[in-house]
Amino acid sequence: MSDQIRLKKGLDLPISGAASCEVTGRVAPGLVAVKPTDFRGMVPRLLVKEGDSVQAGTPLFADKQHPAMVFCSPVGGKVCAVVRGDKRKLLEVRVQADEKNAAVKFDVPVVSALARQDAVDFLLKTGLWPCLKQRPYGTVADPEATPKAIFISGINTAPLGADPEYALQGDVNAIQAGIGILGKLTPGGVHLSLPSESFSGSEFHKLTGVTFHQFSGPHPAGNVGVQIAHISPINKGELVWTVDLHHVAVIGRMLLKGVYDTRKRIAVAGPSAVNPSYVEVTAGVCMKDLAPWFGEGNVRVISGDVLTGEAVGREGFLGFYHNQVSVLPEGDYFELFGWINPFRSHKFSVSKTYPAFLRRKKYDMDTNENGGERPFLMNDVYNKMLPMDIYPLYLFKACLAGDLEKMENLGIYEVLEEDVALCEFVCPSKVPIQKIVRDGIELMMKEM
Repeated sequence: MSDQIRLKKGLDLPISGAASCEVTGRVAPGLVAVKPTDFRGMVPRLLVKEGDSVQAGTPLFADKQHPAMVFCSPVGGKVCAVVRGDKRKLLEVRVQADEKNAAVKFDVPVVSALARQDAVDFLLKTGLWPCLKQRPYGTVADPEATPKAIFISGINTAPLGADPEYALQGDVNAIQAGIGILGKLTPGGVHLSLPSESFSGSEFHKLTGVTFHQFSGPHPAGNVGVQIAHISPINKGELVWTVDLHHVAVIGRMLLKGVYDTRKRIAVAGPSAVNPSYVEVTAGVCMKDLAPWFGEGNVRVISGDVLTGEAVGREGFLGFYHNQVSVLPEGDYFELFGWINPFRSHKFSVSKTYPAFLRRKKYDMDTNENGGERPFLMNDVYNKMLPMDIYPLYLFKACLAGDLEKMENLGIYEVLEEDVALCEFVCPSKVPIQKIVRDGIELMMKEM
């Protein structure tokens, strides 16, 4: 019997351009990139050089602190570029797929006969370990640690987010196989959260070896961090691991087929998207291959959702943990009178400043911030957006001050940037709250 949790705090952004439940294209494996910057808490050591031939599943780089943790190529082909930044920081390893698109064939063990360390070694060897993320701090999971439990969210409430039920249609067997090996990694079991409204009709609720939880409510109800806070809050000294449901399917495909198969169905959506829908791609796909779904003109191409994604442009690549691409018009304009104008029917207002709230509609939102950064205001707007038992304003100020003790007492172990993204969206002072929280987390990692 699963528990049902109803969240009232939060906000579903009424943004236009949601993806329709249809696949309008399949992008053949081409130029892809694996970006070390996607994986927090690791220092990359390059294992290949430009011109090397690789297969899907060939290690491209490893973690210097954990040499057995490798990060693999999603396609077979040739390493065409190694991109570095300041101080020779490794930014991208680009691979151009060839016609064969060959894959490394791994020996698949019998999961039921595996000991915990054998399961860890298998996930490390096959390049699947980076699918596991650790809280607190949001880093790649430490293979030498044991979490109290593993949490998976089967809900996506992010703006224009891909529907897991549709995106993973036909992958239930792979997900079941992935859950089998994940259960070997923790004594606390695997916890899967599903939406209350569709729980009984979901294919996922037939999975075994998991503890189910039902959630309903506005965004961020689908964030795994919010779900953990209501199921089993993280205290000092405790660790939990999280896995995206798409990556559970990738792990399961490895167990079923013995190959590193990162194909996925992503949502391409947003006010500037052409025919917003789903597209089948390989992980790390180049945005140039998705150009038919982007509008003309000055648009911002975001890998991920509009609140937490990364602006990568038309030449960038899909992030390792991202399952959607958002396309918004750039807000490079100024308005006469600004917010004083009472007739801005095209603008959405959380505070109901404009009369548009009287009729429910979707808005063609853009990237205009509608103001500049100012000092924090004392108000309860953040409390209304964060369904967690913390005081967000005081936590943000503690992060700014670098006060480690207050950060601990105010809940820094429970949050990541994605959990406070709505606070940044509604912030009347335009404060970069996600960056403030990340800086606070980095300070905690350094000092603790």
